[in-house]
Formats: sequence, structure tokens, C-alpha cells
Amino acid sequence: APGAWGWARGAPRPPPSSPPLSIMGLMPLTKEVAKGSIGRGVLPAVELAIEQIRNESLLRPYFLDLRLYDTECDNAKGLKAFYDAIKYGPNHLMVFGGVCPSVTSIIAESLQGWNLVQLSFAATTPVLADKKKYPYFFRTVPSDNAVNPAILKLLKHYRWRRVGTLTQDVQRFSEVRNDLTGVLYGEDIEISDTESFSNDPCTSVKKLKGNDVRIILGQFDQNMAAKVFCCAYEENMFGSKYQWIIPGWYEPSWWEQVRTEANSSHCLQKNLLAAMEGYIGVDFEPLSSKQIKTISGKTPQQYEREYNSKRSGVGPSKFHGYAYDGIWVIAKTLQRAMETLHASSRHQRIQDFNYTDHTLGRIILSAMNETNFFGVTGQVVFRNGERMGTIKFTQFQDSREVKVGEYNAVADTLEIINDTIRFQGSEPPKDKTIILEQLRKISLPLYSILSALTILGMIMASAFLFFNIKNRNQKLIKMSSPYMNNLIILGGMLSYASIFLFGLDGSFVSEKTFETLCTVRTWILTVGYTTAFGAMFAKTWRVHAIFKNVKMKKKIIKDQKLLVIVGGMLLIDLCILICWQAVDPLRRTVERYSMEPDPAGRDISIRPLLEHCENTHMTIWLGIVYAYKGLLMLFGCFLAWETRNVSIPALNDSKYIGMSVYNVGIMCIIGAAVSFLTRDQPNVQFCIVALVIIFCSTITLCLVFVPKLITLRTNPDAATQNKRLQITRNQKKEDSKTSTSVTSVNQASTSRLEGLQSENHRLRMKITELDKDLEEVTMKLQDTPEKTTYIKQNHYQELNDILNLGNFTESTDGGKAILKNHLDQNPQLQWNTTEPSRTCKDPIEDINSPEHIQRRLSLQLPILHHAYLPSIGGVDASCVSPCVSPTASPRHRHVPPSFRVMVSGL
Repeated sequence: APGAWGWARGAPRPPPSSPPLSIMGLMPLTKEVAKGSIGRGVLPAVELAIEQIRNESLLRPYFLDLRLYDTECDNAKGLKAFYDAIKYGPNHLMVFGGVCPSVTSIIAESLQGWNLVQLSFAATTPVLADKKKYPYFFRTVPSDNAVNPAILKLLKHYRWRRVGTLTQDVQRFSEVRNDLTGVLYGEDIEISDTESFSNDPCTSVKKLKGNDVRIILGQFDQNMAAKVFCCAYEENMFGSKYQWIIPGWYEPSWWEQVRTEANSSHCLQKNLLAAMEGYIGVDFEPLSSKQIKTISGKTPQQYEREYNSKRSGVGPSKFHGYAYDGIWVIAKTLQRAMETLHASSRHQRIQDFNYTDHTLGRIILSAMNETNFFGVTGQVVFRNGERMGTIKFTQFQDSREVKVGEYNAVADTLEIINDTIRFQGSEPPKDKTIILEQLRKISLPLYSILSALTILGMIMASAFLFFNIKNRNQKLIKMSSPYMNNLIILGGMLSYASIFLFGLDGSFVSEKTFETLCTVRTWILTVGYTTAFGAMFAKTWRVHAIFKNVKMKKKIIKDQKLLVIVGGMLLIDLCILICWQAVDPLRRTVERYSMEPDPAGRDISIRPLLEHCENTHMTIWLGIVYAYKGLLMLFGCFLAWETRNVSIPALNDSKYIGMSVYNVGIMCIIGAAVSFLTRDQPNVQFCIVALVIIFCSTITLCLVFVPKLITLRTNPDAATQNKRLQITRNQKKEDSKTSTSVTSVNQASTSRLEGLQSENHRLRMKITELDKDLEEVTMKLQDTPEKTTYIKQNHYQELNDILNLGNFTESTDGGKAILKNHLDQNPQLQWNTTEPSRTCKDPIEDINSPEHIQRRLSLQLPILHHAYLPSIGGVDASCVSPCVSPTASPRHRHVPPSFRVMVSGL
């Protein structure tokens, strides 16, 4: 027949009397297919099979007659060869061959009309698996879809439940992808992303990475494979985190053949090899690896040696084993068909077959489906016309492909060769980014250190409390309001205690307890702050109220009133907190941050979780609290400024209050800002908050108590004395039951006091001069004769001028008042001209006699002199002994106790 190649080369010719069983062989014989001569490469295998079948007389008395027709992988030429074989050749019982998908599919579709069964050894296109369209088509080579059950088994073996597909826009690859989708869908394996491309795969690769696809199932040819791996290198989609599974039927060292094209896409060969490292190829097994004798009586390894020796210069074909098994399938099918015909009552011979004989055609079809033997490619079994073969897995390792396992479709088993498969990491890649939600918690060592500092602060506060209680009766401590000091210490200790609560998170307590702590720690810190600074500002307000008393009246403010003030401040706090808790309580919220790589290098990602205490209107409530605390701080600054001139150290804490407010304000502003910026770092945030609370509480307590402790040890009296005015030592306390009661001197009084001191100095000088004059007058009076019966009028007038203190005490009326008082009680002692009627009386009885006058002057003048001195800053009026002026005459007599005079100071 035209186009026929006749007998297989090298096969012994049968005896002339043996009838032939003709088989139509369709394959490309003059054109290379897929970089290899499939037709010519399989001919040595076909010759070996026919030779062995004839030697075993398997079809006695018939012999197998294989006639070859060249299709050239062209649709027109392939159809012409097929019809020529039918028209001009003998009646062919079966068709063997079919390589190119387009030609094979056209011929296979028409086989049913000719009652011919076709067996292909190289057509892997999934289209031919449609039994409704191609019911008479069989193939010894597994379909491209046959790798999908193997891939499913591999995915299950490594527990990969999430994959993505990358497919070239070619029908062959799209059909495999579609079949794979159905296979995986039924096994509960998620295809998270399905991408396809025509020429540039980089966009699709980038999308796969964006969807966190870690296991990529690729379907593309070897030319596109180079581009795909170059894109994978650019996107860093290789290494220990990714696993590529691609077709394994590429030519050996295919990456070398596409090196030039890869370099043209700006991808160096080393980059390509780095991205390819570890990929797994899936393809059918050309020859079985089992050391078992096949139907021909030879092991697959023995057959391979014979094949290599027989092909003698002809290029090898990866399909030669399937062609070899295909000849045996035809022989066994014809043998069973003959047995069926022999067992039937029709006594029909197989050589009587023609293309219209549907009965014999169905007998051959049924015999083909019953095929089951072990060949050089493994167990040969058909299921719906599809070969249930063996699928191998190879892995690219160190620039070469290594077989790492195989899948037996008949037994549905996967065998991984020990220690051959190698992953880039210490374990197989994960099918997705394993997100380990990790609660960001406060470090235990950090919590321990800050807790230790807090305990030291509380011990210090306890020491201050002990000091304050022990010395509460000391004048220094009593004047500084010990009860208010105790409240300051209490507020500081509450602030310290809140640190322990701020450090407790989900690693220490349950979620419900944490939510309770959100409220408790807020209340404790707020109340502690108000208690400490409220008490400090309350006692400062008392000093301000006393020393700003412009009426110069004694003013008493007891501690009970201060406690009421502090209680009012706390009541405002409680109102705010209660409304906050009732309307919009604090809740535990969990904030999820972006994923981070595992610090230990594992193939997982860490998603940090952070607990917060928040509510719906957090900003509004914090604004209310901050506003109230800010007003409280401003009020304290105002009081500190107003009392800055109080000159009694025990009462004037304005400098320390100012320092405390300044430090607390600055630290709170800085702490709040840094805490907000580091809210995603709980260790830093807790450290900042704790240090701010410790610093503020410590500096406040130290500024309040350390100066008092130092003063009490060094000079306790100086702190209770006015630095500008010496307070009388024995001044009687007006109210010993109150903790403090002081006389206020405002700024105007201070200025007036300075003027009086200057006037006091001037009057002292004047008194010195008057003392001299008084002494001269006294001496004159003592030198007057005792018998003198009268004193001249000019002498009386001189003494009267001396006693009149109004000439030099314009601003002080104390002396005049005393003198006037005394003269009012003794009207007889007025310095007037004696009545003539009384000049003749007895000198002893005359009250105005010189003796009486001298006696009175010697008593009254010293009394007036020393009584007046204290009023202008002279000798203390409370002296226990008669006070004598340093410039007084030694003749002055001691004043009896009955004449002592107590004069109040200014």
C-alpha cells in the first residue's frame, strides 16, 4: 500500500502458509517530534516485541503483521495515510500509534465507524480521555491527567492543603489544570489562586505571592519554565518557603537549552538555577524500576540493555517502553479475541474481520479492556481506556534531576525513596504562611525590676509616714500639717500600687480579670494623684488664706476644713469615674499587627497581638480627666506663687510645690507622648509609664519630707521663726489644740515694718539724749535746799516740757498714754503755780513740796522710761528684774515689782 513501510525491520519472515494479522501503524517517521524522533526511536522496541511474540508463537497459527504509515504530525497527511491504509491495504484489525494530538484526535474520532480499536503509545493529551467521543481509543502511556492523582497523593503525604496553579494558555495545559481542579476539590484541598499567562508570567507570579501561595502547581512548557523561574527569582518565590511542582517531561538539561533566552530576559543562569533548586517534576515512568520479569520473560533492566544495543545510532525515545508494551497488548488482545471466537458457536475466524463487522469489533474492544499484565513500564491495566501506569517524581538538586519517588496508579500508593528528597529548609515548606498569633506581653525580668523599684519607693513612703507620725508633736511638723502630710504619703503609695496593676497582662491573668484590672488601675492612679496633690494644695491654700488676710486679724483654719477640701476634690474624681464606668466602661480589646518573620528562623510568621484597655469614647473621657487634673495643677501653681514671700520655712512650701508641679507636668507630658508612640511595644510602654509614676511619686515625697527631715536634725527652731522679724519667745499661743495658727503679715505690713525700724533707730538716739537731760534735771533737784518752800515757775515749766513725750513720739502714743493715766489718777501733781493760800502751810504736809516732787520723779521717770523702751524696740518689757537703761544714772532706784509694765509688740 502507498506509504506503508511493510515488515518491521529485522523481524523473521513467517512461513508462507501462516496467515497474517495486519496492524495499521501510524507514527511520524520522517519528522522529529518534540526534539526527539518518537517514531524512529520506538522502532527498535517494536522490533524486539514482534520478534519475541513470533518466537513464542503467541498467535499461532497467525503471525503479527505491523504495517507502518508516516503521519508527519500533519493533519492532512495523517488523514491521507489513514485512508490510504484502509483503501489500499489489507483489512487491519487494529491501529497502533498516534503521536501528535491533532492528528490522533481526528483519526480516533472516526474509528467507531470503521470498528477499529486504536492503541497509542505516545499521545498524552487529555482530550482523548473522553470516552463518549473516543470510545475505541486506548493508550499504553498515561495521560497528562494521570499525574493529577499522583500530585494529590503527594500533597496529602506532606499535608499541603492549600495550593495555587500557574498555567500557560495552551489547551493541553488548561485541560490538565481543569482536571486537577476537580480532583483537588473532591479531596478538600483549597486552590487559593488560579493564574494563567500567555507570554509574560511575571504578573501572575506576583499575584500568587500576593495571595500567599506557597505550593505552586505549574503547567507550562520548558521554554516558559525558564521565564517562570526568572520571575520567581525576582519575586523571591524560591527557597525554603516555596515548593514548585511542574511537568517532568522536559528534555534532559532543558535549562541549558533555554539559557540564551533566559539571559535575554535579564536573568542570569545562576539566578535561574537558584530559583529552580528543589522543584519537583511529575511525569510517567518510562521503565519500571522493579526487578521483576515481565510478560516477555525479561526484567525491565534487561529489556533496556537490549533496546540500547538494538537502536545502534538511532536516537532514544522516552516512549520506547510503552511502544514495546503496546505490541504485547495488541498480541494479548488478539489472542483473547481468538479464544472468544473459538468458544463461540459461530466459528468465525479472526482473519475474516472487515470494517463493517461490528461484532468482531466489539469482541476486540472487550478484549482490550481486559488487558492486565506486568510489562517493562509496570502493570498494564486500562480503566475507561486510560492506562493506570506508574508516575515518577524527580527533584532538581544541584543542577541535576534526581528521582525521589513514584506513584502506582493501580494500587494508589505513593513511595518516597528514603533520604532522596531534599527541601531547602529543615522541614517541608508550609502550604501557607503559618500565622502564629502571639500575645505581646510584658517581660517578666522587666516587670520584676520595676516592681522592685516600686517596692523601694513604697518602703521610702512608709519611712516618711513613720517619721511624720513620730514627730507629729514637733513644732516644725505640726506647723506643716501632719494630717495633710499623711494624705500626701497615702496618695504616693496608691500611685506606686498602680504600677503592679499596669504590669499585669494576658500572660498573668485571664481575659475577664484583665478587663477588671483596666478599671481598677485607672481608679487607683486617679485617686492617688488627687489625694497627694490635693492635700499638698489644700495646706498651701491655708497658708495663703492666713498670710493674705489684709484685715490683720487672727485667723484659724483647722485640719478638718482641709480634709473637706481634699474630700471635695476626690468627690469630683469619683463622679467622673462613676459616670465613665456607667456610660462607657473600659473593655479589653485586642489589636492585631502586621505579620513579622519568626526570630528563630522557622517557616512561620508571627502576628503580634496586643491587649488594650479602651472604650468607644476614650478620647472624650481622657480629655475630661486631663482637664480636671490640669486645672488642679494650675491651682497649685497659683497658690505656690502667691505664698512665695512667706518667710517662715515651716509654712512656705511654695518652692518645693513649684518644683514638684514642674517635674510632674513635664514627665507626664513626655510620658504620655512616648507611651502613645510606643503602644505597639508593651515593654517600652510599661517601662515608660512605670518610670514616670515612680519618678513623680518619689520626687514629690522627697520634696515634701526631705527638707523637713534635714531641718529637724540640724536647726528645728530656725524653721519656725520669721527670717525678717524676731518673734517674742514667750508669746502665748492662742490656740494649742490646732495644728497651726499664725499671725499674718502681708506685703504692705512688711514695708511699714521697715519704716518703723528706721524710726525706731532714730528714737533710740533721741532717748539717749533725753536720758542725759533727765539726769541733769534729777541732779539739780537733789541739790535744792530742803527748806525751800516753793519751786520757781520756770523750773516747773522745764520739768513739764521734759515729761511731755509728744515732742518726739509722734507715731507712738504708748508713753503718753501711761503718763496721762498716771497724772489723771493724781491730779494734785499737776505742774502749776501754787496757790498763795497754800504756801504758808507746813512743808511736811505740802504735797507739792520739793521733797515730794523729788520722790515722785525718782519713781515715775524710770518707770516711764523703761516702760516706753519696748514699744520702740528697746529693752524687753518682760524682764524679770527691774530694767535700767544702760545710760541711766546709778542713782536711779530699783523699781518695785508692782510697777512693772507689760507692753505688746507691733
